[in-house]
Amino acid sequence: MLTEVSNPKPGVLSGKIGDRINTLETFYYDNKIVRNFAWATIFWGLAGMLIGVIVAFQLANPDVNMGNQYTTFGRIRPLHTNAVIFAFVGNGIFMGVYYSLQRLLKARMFSDVLSKIHFWGWQLIILSAVITLPLGYTTSKEYAELEWPIDIAITLIWVVFGWNMFGTIVKRRERHMYVGVWFYIATFLTVAVLHIVNSYEIPVTFMKSYSGYAGVQDALVQWWYGHNAVAFFLTTPYLGMMYYFLPKAANRPVYSYRLSIIHFWSLIFIYIWAGPHHLLYTSLPDWAQSLGVVFSVMLIAPSWGGMINGLLTLRGAWDKVREEPVLKFMVVAVTAYGMATFEGPMLSLKNVNAIAHFTDWIVAHVHVGALGWNGFLTFGILYWLVPRIFQTNLYSKKLANAHFWLGTLGIIFYAVPMYWAGFTQGLMWKQFGEGGVLQYANFLETVLQIVPMYYLRGIGGILYLSGAFIMLYNVYKTAKSGSLLANEEAEAAPLMPATVGQHHDSHWHRIIERKPFRMAIWATVAILIGGLVEMVPTFLIDSNVPTIASVKPYTSLELQGRDLYIKEGCVNCHTQMIRPFRSETERYGEYSKAGEFVYDRPFLWGSKRTGPDLHRIGQKYPHSWHYNHMLDPTSMSPGSIMPAYPWLFEQDLDIEDTPAKIRAMQSMGVPYPEGYAEKANEDLMKQAKGISADLAKEGIEVKPEKEIVALIAYLQRLGTDIKVKEEQKR
Repeated sequence: MLTEVSNPKPGVLSGKIGDRINTLETFYYDNKIVRNFAWATIFWGLAGMLIGVIVAFQLANPDVNMGNQYTTFGRIRPLHTNAVIFAFVGNGIFMGVYYSLQRLLKARMFSDVLSKIHFWGWQLIILSAVITLPLGYTTSKEYAELEWPIDIAITLIWVVFGWNMFGTIVKRRERHMYVGVWFYIATFLTVAVLHIVNSYEIPVTFMKSYSGYAGVQDALVQWWYGHNAVAFFLTTPYLGMMYYFLPKAANRPVYSYRLSIIHFWSLIFIYIWAGPHHLLYTSLPDWAQSLGVVFSVMLIAPSWGGMINGLLTLRGAWDKVREEPVLKFMVVAVTAYGMATFEGPMLSLKNVNAIAHFTDWIVAHVHVGALGWNGFLTFGILYWLVPRIFQTNLYSKKLANAHFWLGTLGIIFYAVPMYWAGFTQGLMWKQFGEGGVLQYANFLETVLQIVPMYYLRGIGGILYLSGAFIMLYNVYKTAKSGSLLANEEAEAAPLMPATVGQHHDSHWHRIIERKPFRMAIWATVAILIGGLVEMVPTFLIDSNVPTIASVKPYTSLELQGRDLYIKEGCVNCHTQMIRPFRSETERYGEYSKAGEFVYDRPFLWGSKRTGPDLHRIGQKYPHSWHYNHMLDPTSMSPGSIMPAYPWLFEQDLDIEDTPAKIRAMQSMGVPYPEGYAEKANEDLMKQAKGISADLAKEGIEVKPEKEIVALIAYLQRLGTDIKVKEEQKR
C-alpha cells in the first residue's frame, strides 16, 4: 500500500512498500543531442550514398573518374565506405543509443558536456576523412584507412562515448539492464579492442605510417578487425536498437527474454572467431582458416535467433505493418539481416568461397546488409523518433511509403546485377576449354562481360539515394511543423539498494544484468578468447610463416613506389594473392607463399579483383608497357575500365621522407644495412636513372625523379623474389 508523505517537495512523490522507500524523482531526457545526431545521420548518409553512386558509375565508365587525381575510384572508394560506415551508420548508432539508453535506464545522459564533445569530435573525425582520403593519405587497410593522427582522435572520442555511457549506467534508476543495453556495452568494449589492436602502427611523418604487423600477421589482424567491425559496429549496436525501437513501434513486448540471452552471449563469443574466412586459400595457415570456417558456420544460429526474436515480436501486429511505414522499414531491415547472416556462413564454406571470393558477389552481400539492415533500420528509427522529439506527427506517410518502395527497388536493382556479375566472374575465371587451356585467358574478357551490370548497379544506387532525399524533405517538414522538446520531463524512482524483503527474479541472468561492470568483464572475456587463440600462435610459432632466403627488403625506390601504389588505392581493384587453384596458377603464375610477404607493411592482398592479380607482374612486361598502361590503359588493354594517371608523369617523387621510412622499417626488424637510411636517396636515384635509361632505349623520355619511375620499379619487383620450390623453413 502506498502512503503519501505530507508536504512532499515539488516533483517528488514518496511512499513505503514493505521495507523499501519509493521516491519518484523528476528528471529530463536530453533530446537535443539526439536531434543533432539525427541531422548528422541524414546529412552524412546522403553524402556517403552520393559518393557511392559516383563510385558505381566509375566502374562502368572510366570517364566518371573525371581525370583528376582526387576523384579517382582508388581514392574515393574508401571515402564512400568510411562515409557510410562511420558517418551515416556511426551517427545513426549514436542517435539511437542516446535516445534509447536514457529511457531504458531512466536517467539523463551522464554529462551534457561529454555529449557535445562526442558529437562535435565525431563530426571533425569524419571531416578529416573527407579531406585526407582524396589527398591519398591512407593506410590501405580496409575500413581502417585513416592515418595515425586520426586514429588517435577516434580513440579519444570513443573513450568520451564510453565514459558518458557507463556514467549513465551507474546513475540509472532501473535496476535491470534491458537487452539493448547489453549490446551497447559489448559494442563499446569490442570496438575499442579492435581499433587499438588493428591501429598499431609506426608513424613516419605527420600523415604517413607503416603497420606494426607484416604480411600474414597483418592480414590476420586486419580481417579479425574488418569482419568484427561489421559485427560490432554494423550489427551489435543495431541489434540493441532493434530490441528497443521495434517493440516500441509495434507496441508489443519482445518475443522471448530467454532467446535474447542466448542471442547475445553466443553472438559476441562466436563472431570474433570468424575473421579468417576472408582469407581462405591464401597464405594464412590452414588451421586458422579452418577455425574461421567452423565458427562462421556456427554463427548462423545466434544470428537467426536474433532475427526470429525480432520478427516474432510482431506477432499480432502484422496488420500495422501494412499501414505503418516505420514498421515496413523495420521488417525489411530485420529480414535483410537474416539474409545477410545466412549468406555470410554460406560464403565461408571453402567450395563456395572458391567461386565467390574476389568477385562482385561479395559486394552484393555487403550491400544487402548495409542498404537493407543498416539503412532501412536507420530510416525506420528516424521516421519514428523525429516526430516524437519534435512533438508532432510525421509530415507525410505517403512520402515515407514512396521512400520505402524506392529504397526496396534500389536494393534489388543494386544486389541482383552484382550477384549476376559475381557468378559470371567466378565461373569465367575458372573456365577451361578444349585441350585444358583457359577459355578466358585475357582477364579483360571477364570485365567487359559485366560492365552492363555495373550500369544497373548505378541505377539501383540512384533509386536508393532518391528515396533518401525524399526522407530528408519529409523529416525536415516534420521538424518544421513542430518544436523540439529539448528537455523531456520524466519521473522514476531512484535505484535503491536491494533489501532482504525485496522480490527477486529467480532467473540466473538477472544477477549479471544488475551488475554493469560484471557484464562488461564477461563480455570482454567472451570477445578476447577467439582473437587470442587465432593471433598468438600465428605471431609466436615460426612454422606458421615459413621464411624464404631469397626474399629481400624493398629498395628505397621500390618502397617509395609501393607507397604510391597505396596512395592511389590500387589495392581496391587489384589483389596480390595467387591462390593454389589451377585456374589461377595458369593465369598468373606460381601461387603465393607466406614467406614472400615478411617485409610487406601493410599487406596488400586485396579483397576484390576488378583488375587482374598483380603478385607475379614483375618482369612480365617491359618498362614501356607499364609506362603506357598508366598513361592510357586502353593503349595496352583495349576496352579497359581503368582510369589514366597522367599526374604520375608530371609530379616529382617526394624523397625527403625516404630516410625516415627506412629508419621506421629498421625499427621493426627489416634488415636494411646499417647506415642505409643516410644513403637511401643516393641508391634511389641510381635505380631511377637505370629505369629512365631503359625507357629511353624504347623511345620514351622521362626524368628519373618522376613518380611514374618509382611505381614502375615497384611493379617490376612484384613476385620476382622466389623460384618454384625455393621455399625453406627457418
